[in-house]
Amino acid sequence: MSSAPDSAPAELPASLDDVYSFLGPSGTFTEAALKQVPEARGKQWRAVNNLGEALADVVEGRSVAAMIAIENSIEGGVSVAQDALATIPGLRIIGEYLVPVNFVLVARPGTTLADVHTVNAHPVAYAQCHQWLDRRLPDHGHLPASSNVAAAASLFEGSAADAAVAPPGIVDHHDVVVLADNIGDNPNAVTRFVLVSTTRSVPEPTGADKTSLIAELPDDRPGSLLDLLEQFSTRGINLSLIESRPIGDALGRYRFVIDADGHIKDERVADALLGLRRFSPSVMFLGSYPRADGQRVEFDQRYRDDVFTEAREWLASLTDEDRPAGAQDGASA
Repeated sequence: MSSAPDSAPAELPASLDDVYSFLGPSGTFTEAALKQVPEARGKQWRAVNNLGEALADVVEGRSVAAMIAIENSIEGGVSVAQDALATIPGLRIIGEYLVPVNFVLVARPGTTLADVHTVNAHPVAYAQCHQWLDRRLPDHGHLPASSNVAAAASLFEGSAADAAVAPPGIVDHHDVVVLADNIGDNPNAVTRFVLVSTTRSVPEPTGADKTSLIAELPDDRPGSLLDLLEQFSTRGINLSLIESRPIGDALGRYRFVIDADGHIKDERVADALLGLRRFSPSVMFLGSYPRADGQRVEFDQRYRDDVFTEAREWLASLTDEDRPAGAQDGASA
């Protein structure tokens, strides 16, 4: 366990509120995301080996929260994270953070690019650099690593690799030489991280929010997915992410990972979730939280909160026996 950067030396935590888990070792993009969390500054950070261990820390009380990668602008959703959120009960997303992603090719001192025949890289990092690698090292082989930093560390731990794909700051943590900078195939690549906890409280709406959930289709029939999507479209809600993942119990059975623009306390979002709950046999609410980009959610004003409130009041007035008979004449649907 290590302390956050610029904090006092680590001591045993007084409570789990003092501990945050992240995919280690130090120097990973996940750690860079955790550095963006104000509440984590000065607290103790627990480096773990994989996403499952990070979430187990939260569920079993070793950490107050864990930072995990959930989506990449190049590769899409991180399926192992999506599946974990779908199958581990009680988890909530309490924040999201964006980290620009680029890579360097590093090696042991004395190695040149011409010496490289095998490259160690995390599978996601390798996918984001394969065009550069194929072009500059057309005959190279690939050895998968558990993390971007572990790829570089393996060069000094008996790995058969000649070089590694790693984050630019790796030279601050290991005695490697940089053979090439900016080897990512897309200079605009960004990874989206989420902070996951077991808290049941939901942050207050900011006007620039996102709601994450997972829903299953009730059956495999024509139009079933359209029925699910209409729960949002008929309430003016934009979906910034929708991805399917197999449930695993039979072919053709899928759950959908959804990010909707808005907050559960927004009337339009709450109404959509009610409609979705009536439609789907399983809906998992993963949380409402501020968007990392701070961009305010734009929506048709026909779906503002007071429109929903007025409609409910109008409906209640239709069966309110205490109201004078003509009191509802001016109301209309």
